[in-house]
Amino acid sequence: MTGSIVIIGAGLAGLQTAEALRAGGFGGSVTLVGDEATGPYHRPPLSKAWLAGEMDAGQLAMRGPDMLARKQIDLRTHTRATGIDRSSQTVTLADGTRLPYTGLVLATGSRPRLLSVPGASAQGVLALRTRDDADQLAAGLSRCAEQGKPLVVIGGGFIGLEVAATARKKGIAVTVLEAAPRLLGRVLAPALSDWYANLHRSHGVELLLNTQISQLTTDADGWVNGVQQADGTRIPAGLVLVGIGAQANDELAAEAGIACDRGIVVDDCGRTSDPVIFAAGDCAVRRLADGTLLRLESVQNATEQGKSAAAALLGQARPFTATAWFWSDQYDKKLQMAGLSTGADQCVLRGDMAANGFSMVHFKAGKLVAVDSINAVKDHLQARKLLDAGVSPTPEQAADTAFDLATLLQHGKTV
Repeated sequence: MTGSIVIIGAGLAGLQTAEALRAGGFGGSVTLVGDEATGPYHRPPLSKAWLAGEMDAGQLAMRGPDMLARKQIDLRTHTRATGIDRSSQTVTLADGTRLPYTGLVLATGSRPRLLSVPGASAQGVLALRTRDDADQLAAGLSRCAEQGKPLVVIGGGFIGLEVAATARKKGIAVTVLEAAPRLLGRVLAPALSDWYANLHRSHGVELLLNTQISQLTTDADGWVNGVQQADGTRIPAGLVLVGIGAQANDELAAEAGIACDRGIVVDDCGRTSDPVIFAAGDCAVRRLADGTLLRLESVQNATEQGKSAAAALLGQARPFTATAWFWSDQYDKKLQMAGLSTGADQCVLRGDMAANGFSMVHFKAGKLVAVDSINAVKDHLQARKLLDAGVSPTPEQAADTAFDLATLLQHGKTV
């Protein structure tokens, strides 16, 4: 198969699409357009090992330029796409170059949500998405360590908590401000939210929940020096990390008339409303069988949607319908999530929350829908297999650590 495939976005989803096209025998041109200075790199370590200085640039990179060249993938860094002309099937770049395409993949990712209070644009107020962001954050943390100043994290989600854990390892005082009544409230059951709160407090993090921010204060040089709450309380800060969620980069698609709804709407194979345009990764929102929309931000989602988009471009159907999974490392605790617990009506504990490893098992109408595991890799792997197979333990079996969940797979028991 020949033609010209243009992929906008040189992150994981874009890279996976390009490599899957070559692995599938595509013989035409593949152009990977990225607006960052470097080629594809791993993002999860940015809040952990990279930020802590425990990883070098070679380890962070996914593929070197030589490997991409061998696969005849034309990587263009520092290059921004500014428009899509669907009638002529061309992409316009910031320098005026027009790239023709027979197939187009949008892997434009997402960006951090901005804080909209006075002082939010001060020096020392950062978000974390890119390697450059992480480098600025690392420099800011070094400044805090040298001057004995604290880090304030606005938002008790995964990014904020992972950075808080990294900062505490460096001996930096940390305060986390969360507007909701609990940490990670959109993704974890209350008991696990409380467990995380206790974990961070045990490492010296100050947590302030149900907190509303009125402004950020600055010193005479314009550097942030405090976060003021709505009640007038001011929290000193040498650095502020804003981690209040992310939004899809779907503007390019929307301007071209492609269907968007808080992301670029795709089916299970990554198809958009234009038959030769596909989307994958954080920018894509998948329409499920019941008509609802789901946007996931994960390594698995970017990988599998990229492969599905490539297959569709090759005239094949490779729907991405596998169980969603995620992870987060904080201190010496690894959270691994399989499935989505939203809408669950029953949660049982497998193991002891005071021990090193345990799992929270979620059910909806008696059927397994998700498992959240802390330092319990076996539970996580079994959960993914059970969910993919549509096999469910009973709540009683899930709560019994002596019961081997793998036996259900052998017998194919379903609910």
